Amino acid sequence: MEKTSIQVPTVAEMISRGEQPEVLFWVGCAGSFDDRARKITKALVKILHHCGVKYAVLGAEESCTGDPAKRAGNEFLFQMQAMQNIQVLNAYEIKKIVTACPHCFNTLKNEYPELGGAYEVVHHTQLLQDLIDNGRLTMSGGGTFKGKRITFHDPCYLGRANEVYEAPRKALEILDAELVEMRKCKKNGLCCGAGGAQMFKEAEKGDREVNVARTEQALETAPNIIATGCPFCNTMMTDGVKHFEKEHEIEVKDIAELIAEANDLL
Repeated sequence: MEKTSIQVPTVAEMISRGEQPEVLFWVGCAGSFDDRARKITKALVKILHHCGVKYAVLGAEESCTGDPAKRAGNEFLFQMQAMQNIQVLNAYEIKKIVTACPHCFNTLKNEYPELGGAYEVVHHTQLLQDLIDNGRLTMSGGGTFKGKRITFHDPCYLGRANEVYEAPRKALEILDAELVEMRKCKKNGLCCGAGGAQMFKEAEKGDREVNVARTEQALETAPNIIATGCPFCNTMMTDGVKHFEKEHEIEVKDIAELIAEANDLL
């Protein structure tokens, strides 16, 4: 299958043509600037394009949701960042937002409404599940992952904060792989260690890092792949796998990457 470059439209460009996006793809800071997370962004874009979803991004008009500022205790900065985004989103009359970052998902869904920004916000695994259920997303790449053992790490802001557990697992089912659960999963899942703005500060004193403890639980399942649904989790689990010197045996990939790879889109 020949790979072609995809032109990602901005909302401004789409509206100038008299069109409105079916869904706004909120890329997020990690998905925009982190080299590893940008691969997740590209995978999701290719899936959206493949499925014929009418989507757009804000481009340069997108700013940080304010999640790190709020978690670090700077409510004033959070509200400044949120209001700036809400003004832009409301001006474009955005109704539905999809994002691959649970931190953005949680903030846009639960904390923007009280500031005047009410939208239907879905995590990318929820959109993937919906595309699968509606027959818009099927497997065409064959048995890429057949016989592989995959364990899924529940992101805190997707799982325990918003009780989204089945969508990512439903999306993984289409891969025809063996899904193996960690002993701490779903509502009993363990944090990767990056939430609450911990991603951006030095670790506090303790006998080991949180991501090392979580990776240890993942390794107990003897996986070929650790699947994630969050760019922060992806970083922390990747570092954990490197800590155990297993990076040549175990891959850490976002669900969007796995589905895009199975569909021969990458």
